[in-house]
Amino acid sequence: MNNRIADLTKGAILPHLFRLAVPTIGSSFMQMTYNLTDLLWLGRVGEDAVAAVGAAGFYIWFGFSVLLITRIGAEIGVSQSLGRKETGTALQFIRHSLFWAIIITLIYAFCTWLFASELIHFFGIPSQSVNEQGATYLRIVSLGFIFTFVNPTFAGIYNGMGNSKAPFWYMTSGVILNLIVDPVLIFGLWFFPEMGVKGAAWATFISQGLVFVIFVYRFVIIQEMIKLNLSHFRLNRQISKRIFKLGIPVASESALFAFFAMIIARMVAGYGSVAIAVQSIGGQIEAISWMTSSGFATALGSFTGQNFGANKWDRIKKGYFLTMIIGTVLGLMVTALFLFMGKSIFSVFLDDPHAQKLGATYLFILAVSQVFMITEITTRGAFNGLGRTLPPSLIGILFTGLRLPAAWLVITYTSLELYGIWWTISLTSVLKGIVLPLWFINAMRNKPYKIPKPSDHKQVFLIPSRLRQQIIIRRIFRNKL
Repeated sequence: MNNRIADLTKGAILPHLFRLAVPTIGSSFMQMTYNLTDLLWLGRVGEDAVAAVGAAGFYIWFGFSVLLITRIGAEIGVSQSLGRKETGTALQFIRHSLFWAIIITLIYAFCTWLFASELIHFFGIPSQSVNEQGATYLRIVSLGFIFTFVNPTFAGIYNGMGNSKAPFWYMTSGVILNLIVDPVLIFGLWFFPEMGVKGAAWATFISQGLVFVIFVYRFVIIQEMIKLNLSHFRLNRQISKRIFKLGIPVASESALFAFFAMIIARMVAGYGSVAIAVQSIGGQIEAISWMTSSGFATALGSFTGQNFGANKWDRIKKGYFLTMIIGTVLGLMVTALFLFMGKSIFSVFLDDPHAQKLGATYLFILAVSQVFMITEITTRGAFNGLGRTLPPSLIGILFTGLRLPAAWLVITYTSLELYGIWWTISLTSVLKGIVLPLWFINAMRNKPYKIPKPSDHKQVFLIPSRLRQQIIIRRIFRNKL
């Protein structure tokens, strides 16, 4: 498996998109499988266990959102730098994005561990068992946040280089381990004690740790791309500023999305633990389309970034419209699946017939928005490739934030109750899927945009010798994993 940088500015567009998207989608599904595996096995333990992990999962989601700062900064910075053939600047983005990922993760992990109980009680879940199990789960997984949240930044670096295969295989190794360890620790197989929710948390810790070790070993030790010599390493203000400028809009929108989802979950919790369990599992099921479209969006972002750096606007337009066609077909397939197979899908996770029926209704309502959600996510990737992360973030914050007052109005003034909350989620996704593509099409008519260059990008290596610089560059292009 080669770790050469892919030149996305030449050749047929569709093969480039699929070659990038398929491993990225696989990596996303690998990440989602951690949660699905936990929910699948814990569904056999009881609804309280599912609700506990579902509540804790919002804070893991929030952490992923915050760490988009460094992932997006790395993806865009690396891809645009390579499009301009500025390998040195790309290396600088690599080093700085990982540095900031570690710092942000340590702060977030400490705060989560310290306030785990208060964070779970925020949802107002009436069951004391759910609150206690949720806090326990959150404390344990927070110990492994350094693995969980830095891994995506490594993946973002590879995506920016046009190589999405390596992260996929690394994530796969972690998922395989999680599939083995999860039931062993949850149910106490062989000589292990039965641990329930604690077992699910430790299984995630162990498997994410394996992925992190592989990333560090292959990326840092073998390739020595970011080998940090503390006596020479200096933070570059311009590079750091660029990373945060690219990443903060996306991270802010995603973090607010997670926060809004927490508020919605608190509303749903008022209808009992079955409702919160259904929404938690339903969100994971909907991630089938969300993760797939995000994979194509990431591929489109890398493709757009390199072609933007090379000033090839025709390829950018063709890549966008090809990806939109793929996304529309995908959305129609998922819509049909949710409309006609909802109860069967939920029966895999929950045995309670009432919960299965409620879950089928959830998927039926969300089916309305699948095509629009995918077009919005795809367009987000195109904007990111241009380095314009603000427009999709503004649209996301506006219409996702609209869910809160809309849900309150529906609960207060209609008889829809829980179903009304889910309808507000679906219909606001429709609005985002209409407005953002129109914005992008209009923006493409008013091109071009200039890529801001760090003023001192030539001083990028900050390591002892020029010979070492040349060795590192050759390794990026030629190394094999």
